[in-house]
Amino acid sequence: MNQVSQAAACCGEQASHEELLGRLDGVLEEYRGKPGALIPVLQIAQGIFGYLPEDVLKRVALKLGKSYSEVAGVVGFYSYFSTVPRGRHLVRVCLGTACYVRGGKLVLETLKQELGIEVGGTTADGQYSLEVARCFGACGLAPTIMIDEDVHQRVKPLKLRAILAQYANGKAPAKAVATAAKTAKKPAAKVSGKPGGKATRSAARKPAKPAARKPAAKRGAAR
Repeated sequence: MNQVSQAAACCGEQASHEELLGRLDGVLEEYRGKPGALIPVLQIAQGIFGYLPEDVLKRVALKLGKSYSEVAGVVGFYSYFSTVPRGRHLVRVCLGTACYVRGGKLVLETLKQELGIEVGGTTADGQYSLEVARCFGACGLAPTIMIDEDVHQRVKPLKLRAILAQYANGKAPAKAVATAAKTAKKPAAKVSGKPGGKATRSAARKPAKPAARKPAAKRGAAR
């Protein structure tokens, strides 16, 4: 999910921090007393602010009757949550086993150079944030990266600049299309004339040797 703050109201007007806190209070009131409310509230709060600043975490803890350490612990445990502002576009590099073996680490290093940031950082212009992930479920097409909701497969380091350019300056990129691997087709085997017969290759079948004839019995044998 793109972590751009919902602080930008309709028509591009920026809501103040106090207005955003007011929205959060409405959410907290709705979830107060509900079991398992902490994570949903944090998800909504991050959607409102774009990240989870300290005053928001304290407000959540107070309104839900939880300790600040518990709330902060949940935020620190899940990589989805962020306590620092994220860029307009979230770039995640898969470092699962398949992607790592097929060049995921080199893809990550190239992205760090292209963007000029480390993992967890955000570019100075606020366009990109860089993170790593475990698996996007496309191991057969590794290495992969994910930008916002788009999965880019079989990524080559030399192609990264062109991929990032699709998202530059607020552009709406075309949806990433998965490229399926083409498998070479084997020549069809000849099937025997009988229905359900096994496939056979005539070239592989050797002609049967004629059976040796037994010598005819000699006439004149004892009668």
